Amino acid sequence: MRIAVIGNGIVGTATAAWLQREGHYVTFIDPLGPAEATSFGNAGSLSPSACLPVGMPGMWKKVPTWLLDPLGPLTVRWWYAPVVAPWLMRFLRHSTRDEVIRIATALRNLLGPIFDCYEPLLQRAGAMGLMTRSGCLYVYSGQDAAKQWSWGMNLRRSLGVDLRDVSEDELVTLEPDLKGRFRFGILAPENGSTVDPAAFTRALYAQCERDGAQAVRRRATGFQTAGGLVTGVTLEDGETLDCEGVVLAGGAWSAQLASHLGARIPLETQRGYHVTVESSNLSLRHTVMAVEHNIMANPMQMGLRIAGSVEFAGLNAEPDYRRADVLLTRAQDMFPHLDTSRTTKWMGHRPCLPDSLPVIGRAPGVDNAWFAFGHGHVGMCGAATTGREIAALVAGRRPEVDLTAFSPRRFGR
Repeated sequence: MRIAVIGNGIVGTATAAWLQREGHYVTFIDPLGPAEATSFGNAGSLSPSACLPVGMPGMWKKVPTWLLDPLGPLTVRWWYAPVVAPWLMRFLRHSTRDEVIRIATALRNLLGPIFDCYEPLLQRAGAMGLMTRSGCLYVYSGQDAAKQWSWGMNLRRSLGVDLRDVSEDELVTLEPDLKGRFRFGILAPENGSTVDPAAFTRALYAQCERDGAQAVRRRATGFQTAGGLVTGVTLEDGETLDCEGVVLAGGAWSAQLASHLGARIPLETQRGYHVTVESSNLSLRHTVMAVEHNIMANPMQMGLRIAGSVEFAGLNAEPDYRRADVLLTRAQDMFPHLDTSRTTKWMGHRPCLPDSLPVIGRAPGVDNAWFAFGHGHVGMCGAATTGREIAALVAGRRPEVDLTAFSPRRFGR
């Protein structure tokens, strides 16, 4: 089957690779090159444990304070508040305990097979060296502080996540650079990371091209349909690319195209920032999540990447790099000896749904179009499993993961 894959970030690329394993012919449609948008600046975590949604019980109490701080962990630019307010209300409704348990269960099922789903793709691409399996350390100022987040950690444990308490002495042995700031940790040994998210994505993409994938460097604007089937993708210059099926994996830009396929998806961009400290003198061996700081630090080939904020301002507003400066300040609080003489800053668009679950499944309006977007903070984590399951749907097989919770129909038509 000739399948158009709209989007060449990590989700679109991994999906294309799985489709090729099934014998399909793939054409990528994207105005940018591979990994030039969100997948370029990913924090790099490959975490089966990352199954908690963004909205957690009791968060509603903190949101007003956060919103009053333009540089806080969650902020809305004042002029965008009327636009995003309905989305935020739905988001908070999904933050009850029962909802969080439902969502975390679904995400755990999606993220659990991360490595099983990536390894055949990376092996074929000769890129296994871009993935590590060193684990993730959640670190705290002390055990009392850790108790504030114990409900979520215990939920992870109940879903089969391997989490091991780490004393202060052991923490320093595992990561000497943490000494003096953190006195308790929780190790997730099954987690991993990529040492370069952009190179990771591009390696898979390059293998897709070697396996025959074509690329159209233009924006998709709509679809041609006949008899309940997509027959072509309309491009920005008015040309139509003929196809026998389409996968919409356009990240934060997917909602308008989804509406042409019979779905109204409440997709938002949670704009994320990172700082990469190219001059880093640290020798971290694990991904480190400083829970109280809401900061993830990941050692990469290009330096130490620091990420961990959410901004609502739509797709077109200019970046506010003061938010990246705040990340760097917090990193210096965590690691006072960190050499920050050379840094780079970045902003990208996380495609997010109010229930923190991506949309994975057949488009409601046609029989040969499938959605694979909305992965929010777990795009790198969930891409390969998503690709495997989309390939199963295209083939008419039952997916290995129950996709009920991810259905595009859950928001209505």
